[in-house]
Amino acid sequence: MAQSVWGYDSDNGPERWHENYPLAKGDKQSPIEINSKDVQHDSSLSAWHASYDPGAAKTILNNGRTCRVVFDDTFDRSVLRGGPLTGAYRLRQLHLHWGSSDLHGSEHVIDGVKYAAELHMVHWNPKHGNFAGALKQPDGVAVVGVFLKVGKTPKPEMKRILEEIENIKTKGKEAPFLHFDPSILFPKSRDYWTYHGSFTTPPCEECITWILLREPIEVSSDQMAKLRSLSKNDENEPPSPLVDNWRPPQPLKGRIVRASFK
Repeated sequence: MAQSVWGYDSDNGPERWHENYPLAKGDKQSPIEINSKDVQHDSSLSAWHASYDPGAAKTILNNGRTCRVVFDDTFDRSVLRGGPLTGAYRLRQLHLHWGSSDLHGSEHVIDGVKYAAELHMVHWNPKHGNFAGALKQPDGVAVVGVFLKVGKTPKPEMKRILEEIENIKTKGKEAPFLHFDPSILFPKSRDYWTYHGSFTTPPCEECITWILLREPIEVSSDQMAKLRSLSKNDENEPPSPLVDNWRPPQPLKGRIVRASFK
């Protein structure tokens, strides 16, 4: 398995990542399964706040492993603060993980429940200088995770992202993505679970404070199908659908998951 070609197939998928990325077998890996009975309510956990500048959105791209929206993070223009965090974290990108059907696709699992997809908003702590520096620190990165559940109503807020799918059908394609306020993707409830974990993609750095939102947002089955119409191959190769780009839950290894709600 060559370093550059990790993926989600049997020959280069999550079961084999540790061969090139030993951290993938670390003690603080993500995602995890959250069992309500083992979660500790922590009344000291405050509310989190996102203040995002819609002008910070730059591009949307298909990198063959996910669909990603990239934001300008050269200064504190779109930040996340509060909750379990100290200081303000800058929004860098958001991306999604999804399944080959509506029955699975999320990375985190809640009391045995898998959702159709999971949205990750990746923020980093500017006190570490730059993103690369933040990856080396336990408090370097904060990710807000939002579950997508399939229901009757399409989520109008997801529309902007899905409209661009046509322009980034194949791996390596990128399109301008301007004036977008990602906070429209948050559910109504601010309730969350939090724990210390890692990126769910190699090299799986253990630098993340996770803020997983309890309430999913609703998307339609058609909207999910649209995501699955992306290809993980580039345009001169036969199309191969980009699906099941999720990592299964990792061992908790003694970590405590805290909840902001009872």
